[in-house]
Amino acid sequence: MPLVVHPHLHRRRTGVTAHVESVVPALARLGDARVLESRLTGKVLAKALPRVGWREVWKRSRRSGAVWHAHRNIELLAGLLLRAIGARLKLVFTRHASHRPSLVTRFLLRRADRVVSLTRPIADAVGLPSMVVAHGVDLERFHPPADRDAAWRSLLAGGRYGVGVIGRVRPAKGQGDFARAFESVAPRFRDWQAVLVGACLAGDRAWANALATPRLALIGEQPDALPWYQGLTVLVQPSHAEGLSLAFLEGLAAGCCVVATRVSDFPSLIDHGRTGFLFAPGDVDGLAEILSLLLADPALAQRIGQAAAQEARTRFGVEREAAALSAIYRELAG
Repeated sequence: MPLVVHPHLHRRRTGVTAHVESVVPALARLGDARVLESRLTGKVLAKALPRVGWREVWKRSRRSGAVWHAHRNIELLAGLLLRAIGARLKLVFTRHASHRPSLVTRFLLRRADRVVSLTRPIADAVGLPSMVVAHGVDLERFHPPADRDAAWRSLLAGGRYGVGVIGRVRPAKGQGDFARAFESVAPRFRDWQAVLVGACLAGDRAWANALATPRLALIGEQPDALPWYQGLTVLVQPSHAEGLSLAFLEGLAAGCCVVATRVSDFPSLIDHGRTGFLFAPGDVDGLAEILSLLLADPALAQRIGQAAAQEARTRFGVEREAAALSAIYRELAG
């Protein structure tokens, strides 16, 4: 197996960050996969990840070649520049976003040796030859807690049960729809506390602050979201558009009752009414109806979450993703 590098040239933690932290250890168990993080933009990746420095990438790629697996335009551009000055790199790019790539992105993608898309809709939007390799979840880490009620109490968020959204807080992610739906049903369900867990950039802060009420708390970005997955009984993913949300899969694996919009591949990953619930993007009334059902019967929500976790263990393990990527790397390495 050649050296495989997943560069992370970004100063913030994002969904791509979580993806790299999940897949690199699984790839390392199959071969020699490491992660390179730019020292210029701050270290945000988990310390336990297998690392590699720029100097080693340069030396090993010149000597025996390497695979450079980029997830952002800047990372693919860096790989192209290294190759232009003599590094023997095979370039792989994973497309995470669901919208049609810009002209600049398509220009860069045409110069990659392989393009990977997380879902079939993403591959269709790319408009270039692309292999579909779905996200996987580290099932050793993401699993239901022994006692979800106790896990929620340990978070000190209030209420007896938790319902909320995990992910970047911005209008396109649908937290406004969730806030309106919860507000309409909250007076009937006093045992429930709603939360929004995730980073909110300056441009969206005033909008996000307007959503907050005593029954809906803005928790902010967390260094580790696992305790929230294990504490929440109901996890809502109300995005108006999505690639393939790792938070969605992590919620299923952690035994949350996931309520998601009918976007991306979500409908193929949830059996409506058995392992979760689906509603149309922007349908506040439809979401409120589902919340009414679940908040009135926490035991039902927990049973559905348990069914989701069982299915996640057979369908969504990160080992499947790692094996598919490893096959690509080996093909490129000859």
